[in-house]
Formats: sequence, C-alpha cells, structure tokens
Amino acid sequence: MAHLLIVDDEQSICWGLRKLAEELGHRATIAASAEAGLEQARRDPPEVVFLDVRLPGRSGLDAMADFHRQLGPVPIIVMTAYGELATAVAAVRNGAFDYLTKPFDLGVAQRAIERALLAPETSATPPRPRSAEGTEPMVGASPPMQEVFKRIALVAASDACVHLQGESGSGKELAARAIHRYSRRAEGPFVPVNVASLSPSLAESELFGHVRGAFTGADQARRGLLEQAHGGTIFLDEVADIPLSIQVKLLRALEHGEVLPVGGDRPVRADFRIISATHQNLAQRVAEGAFRHDLYYRLVTFEIVIPPLRERREDIRPLVEHFLIQLAARAGKGRLAIAEEALAEIQRYPWYGNVRELRNALEHALVLARGGLITLEHLPPPAPPLAAAAAIRQDALAGLIRQWTQTQLDNPDAPRELYEAFLSLVEPPLFETAMRHFRGQCAPAARRLGLHRTTLRKKLDRFGIKGE
Repeated sequence: MAHLLIVDDEQSICWGLRKLAEELGHRATIAASAEAGLEQARRDPPEVVFLDVRLPGRSGLDAMADFHRQLGPVPIIVMTAYGELATAVAAVRNGAFDYLTKPFDLGVAQRAIERALLAPETSATPPRPRSAEGTEPMVGASPPMQEVFKRIALVAASDACVHLQGESGSGKELAARAIHRYSRRAEGPFVPVNVASLSPSLAESELFGHVRGAFTGADQARRGLLEQAHGGTIFLDEVADIPLSIQVKLLRALEHGEVLPVGGDRPVRADFRIISATHQNLAQRVAEGAFRHDLYYRLVTFEIVIPPLRERREDIRPLVEHFLIQLAARAGKGRLAIAEEALAEIQRYPWYGNVRELRNALEHALVLARGGLITLEHLPPPAPPLAAAAAIRQDALAGLIRQWTQTQLDNPDAPRELYEAFLSLVEPPLFETAMRHFRGQCAPAARRLGLHRTTLRKKLDRFGIKGE
C-alpha cells in the first residue's frame, strides 16, 4: 500500500483522487495549499504527490523544488486547468513525473499512479532555463493542444528525432521552433527546410553541400543545410518528398553524425537534431515503397500530432485575439476589435487551411474594415477544402464497397448476415486508426467517432484493440 499526497484546493478533484487511491488499495491525504502540503509531507512522507499549479498563496510550480528537497526524487504529478506550453515546459524542467490537464479521466490518473509507483528513482535536477522572448507563442487551451504542449515539453529535453504530423497550416513549424527553443540546443541554429521546394536535381547538394568542381557550376565549395545546423536543429518540412536516392544518405548522416558533401571523399562531422514534418501519411508512403522503412523508424522516434483547427474550435477565440494584437502592433494601431456576430461566424467556419487561413482571413477583414470594428461584411467566405483528392478517394472507396457487396450477394457461401460481416471488416481499421491518432485515449476518440465511450470500449474489447 502506497501513500499519495493530493495538493489541490478543488474539493471535487481531491475527493475523486482519494476514492481512486482507495480503490487501488492505497491511502491518500489531502492538502489545500503548497505550504500545507509540505507540512503534511514532512509528517507523513508520500510515495506519489499530485500537485496543482494554481493554489492559494504559493503556486505548485514554485513549491516543486521544496518537495524534492524534502522528499528526494519522489514522483510529482502536476495538474492544471490553465495549461499552456510555458507551464508544461516549466513543470517538466522542475522535475514533474507527469502533467495532467483538467478535467482528466480517472483512468488517466490511475495509469499515472501505476507508472509513478514503478518508476526508478531519478534526479529531479532541471536543465538550465532558456529565454522565450521574441518568439512566436503557441496559442491553445483545448485538450488536444494541451496534449501537444505536454509532448513538446517532454521531448524538448532529449535529443530524439521528432516527427510532426498535421495538416497544412496547423502550426507544425511553430511546434518545431518551440521544441528547439526549449531544448539544450536553443543557443544553436534552427535551420528550416521545405523539402518540397528543393529542386530534385539539387536537393542532395542543398542538404549535404558540395566541394568545388563537384559538378558544372560548382565554382566554390558550399556548406550544406545539415552542416549549417551543427549544434542546433534542422527542421525538414514535407519530409515525405525527400527523393529515394537521398534517403539512404540522410539515414547514414543520422546514424553516424557526419555528412558527405557531393563530390567529396571525406565526411564532415555535424551534430544536429532532426525534426521532421509532413501533412501526408508517412507510414502509407512506406507501404507504397516511396519512403524507406529504416529512415521512417529513425525519424519517427517520437511523434506529435498537431490537431486541425476544426477539431479544437474553443481555441479560435484566443487565436483571434492573439492575431489582432499582432496585426495592430504591425500596423502601429491601437487595439483592434471584432464584432461578436463576426466572431461567432468565424467559429462556424470549417477552416480547411487551419490557423494559417484564420490569420489570413483576419488580415483580409482588417483591410476592408480600415482599422475599425470587424463585422460580418468584412469576412471573406470560407475557403473550400484543398484536398479535392479526398473526394476522389471517397468515390473510390464507395466503388470498392459496391464491388464487395455484389461479390457477396453473388456468392452462395457468403455470410447471411451481410451487414454484420461488413461491419466486422471495416470497424477494426477504423477504430485502430482513431486510437492511434488519439494515442490510445478512449474519451477523445469516442467524441471524434460520435460514439459513447462505453460503446467504443466494448467494440475495442471485441476486436482485441488495446487502448492506452
């Protein structure tokens, strides 16, 4: 039986966590402030601490160092209802074992407790803080963005390759810059590269550099982008477009920390971290033979899925406020405002272009409003979906379903319950993909699928699909 200390001034949270601890066979004590929690920990040292960020008096983040000094490397699970990237990073740097955003399922808390009790003792000494001044912040208070912030905070302290998956305009480069900014390499260069914009014939020279005389027109040697990222981070956007002929060379550069310039016979040492991104399904590209599987596994060491704006509509209002402040500062104007009915209309847009489209729409509206109040008449129409190919794929899928149905109807040995046979065929890949997208969490997957969470869990059990 373990002792859990719960430091929070919300009675409902304390009650729920205490009941959970007791159901798991542990005991729990409660404190409503950091000071009371430290005193309780002195009298009765816990094995796990649940610590809220916003407490009366001293904040939980400020008190973390004292908890560690008093208790040693005890796992501290930080809780907050006001999560933002800086808070997540501060929690991780201060030695947090885990970071939970309220409201959270008790199942999430249970898994955090189980991991904490199995965790080996580690030092809680945080890395040296880095300044975030003058950088573009990531804006979002929705649960999907809180998960993104948490994963950025966790991976920033390591040197692991990170792959960012997300639609165009969703903020992948912003996330890459945040990872670099909060990493040990923050003082080094950040080199962004859009692979799709590189000429196929010159892509190798751009990435690896070349020696003088390597090809016609190479009048002098040139350092490649990978070498320019030495000591820092290189961000390869649209990494799925890297030519196959270069992929094996990039893999070797990653494995050995050296690059071989075009025409050279001596590799150059280069210490860099790769953050890659694409709006395409990279695993599908591997299955199609367009991307090397060994490079795929090297790049996708740690994956972060950036949600599209239409799946986090509660972030639209803070994003609008953020962009209006930015645009006002750039135009040298005072506070810019938007009418409530215009904001309500913006929140209904599908935003196929994501955050980039939202910013462009506000800039368009400001031109028409001439610096005055943005109203409905100033808004541009919503952009149509750029992925016209999606409609084509849907048509192709519908055709396959028709063929399968006709084949089953013509087959006397086919199952009589054709509808159930069809569901058993299509539901497993649907649920597997949804659970992988939401990293095994049933609640957001069920919401996106339009199912009750209990129904989804029953179906996962039926098909042997495991959640987190």
